Order: sequence, then C-alpha cells, then structure tokens
Amino acid sequence: MKKMDEEKRLTDEEINELFKEFGKTKDKKIRDLLIREHLYIAEILAKKYTNKGIEFDDLYQVASVGLILAVDRFETERGYKFSSFATPTIIGEIKKYFRDKGWVIRVPRRIQELSKRVNNAKTHLSQTLQKSPSIQDIAEYIDSTEEEVLEAMEASKVYAPQSLDASFESSDDDRDINLTDLIGEEDDAFEKIEMRDLIQRGMSKLNEVERKILQDRYFDKKTQVAISKELGISQMTVSRIEKKIIEKFREEMKV
Repeated sequence: MKKMDEEKRLTDEEINELFKEFGKTKDKKIRDLLIREHLYIAEILAKKYTNKGIEFDDLYQVASVGLILAVDRFETERGYKFSSFATPTIIGEIKKYFRDKGWVIRVPRRIQELSKRVNNAKTHLSQTLQKSPSIQDIAEYIDSTEEEVLEAMEASKVYAPQSLDASFESSDDDRDINLTDLIGEEDDAFEKIEMRDLIQRGMSKLNEVERKILQDRYFDKKTQVAISKELGISQMTVSRIEKKIIEKFREEMKV
C-alpha cells in the first residue's frame, strides 16, 4: 500500500457524510477514499513504534491494515471522531504484530521446534529434580545430543516473546512502567491527533461570539479588556462567556 501523496484533505463534514454513505452502500470507491484520507494516522503510529527491531515499512503495512479494519467498523452514530476510534484499533494491530513476531531473525524450523522442547524439558526437570537441570539431563530427557541442546539454547537468545504490555517496577519511583515507555521515541504528532479532535468537537458547539472569544484569548493572546472593546460588551460579560466556553470543553472531554 503506497503512502498517501500530499494533498488537500476533506473537511470533517465531508468525511462524516462519506462514512454515512459507506455504512449504507459499502461502496469500495468510498472505502478506498476514506482509507487514503486517513493514512497519515497509520504513518504517525507506525513511526511511534520504530526502533524496536522491526522496520518502519513493515510497521506501516501493519498500521495500514489496522486503519482498514477501523474504516470497516466505524459507526458515525456513536458521535465521536474517526481518528479517536482508529488510533486504538491501529495500535492494537501493531502490538499484536510485535507479539506474533517472535523470532527476530530467521532460524531453521528444526531449531525452533527443538528450542521449544528444550524449554519444556527445563521446566519439567526443574520441578522433578528440584534444581536446574544440566545440559546432559535435558539431552537425555528429550533424546537428543548435548550439542543440539546447546545449539537450541543459543538460538533461543534471538527469540523475543516479551509483550509490549509487560510491566516493570521503576527505580525512580513506586509506579510501574510498561515496556513501551522504555523503548523508542514518541512522535509529537501522535498526541496532537486527540487534542485536535477535542478542539474541533468543542469549537463546533460554540456560537459565533464564543468562537471569537476563544480564538482571541487562547490563540491570539488578547486580554479580556481588548476583546470587550472590540465586541462592545463589558469585561465581566467576556469573563462569563469565557467560563462558559471552558465548561463546554470540560463536558466534551467527558464524552
């Protein structure tokens, strides 16, 4: 799947209408358009999980599959933005890929199977003998040679079944941290997806005066006095409207 070329994106209203139409018709052309329109989300999330032993292109393909699943499952009736729905779906596919991608280099099937037998033998013999089994113990138990056991144990070092959700105790404080907190780098654009959606949803519920006050106060950094003079109202009224705006955004965050 090729990355989306830089082009003007559709408005939220147009995207919402396309999702409604797709929900009714399941038109493949609409589906393809919706996927292309949101490939930037897959790219952002794929970059978030780079530097973890898997190439970006592979992660991008997996993230794109997650995006396709999100497009197919999204329901406009639920009332939230598509990116808010797609993000956890895509991340879920990426984490699943990491869990399934056990062997980080290609190892012969014979060695993989032998490695499993060795690990099972170590577990069984440890319980039976009440001590760590020797190479000879393991070799005799699985009817193999010591050299083959050593080969399998060496090969198992390239096996990485560690879940990205695994928790570790932090040495700096008392809280637990996930493996994902320890590796890779965060992409600033990833966190901006949710914030952008919140702002857009909140703005859509403001009237013209409220939108102007929000823009002037928090984006243009104007004082309440300056805004009151422009609108021909008292500073107290501006302050009251500003508090109402904040309350609306707080309610939006609870959705």
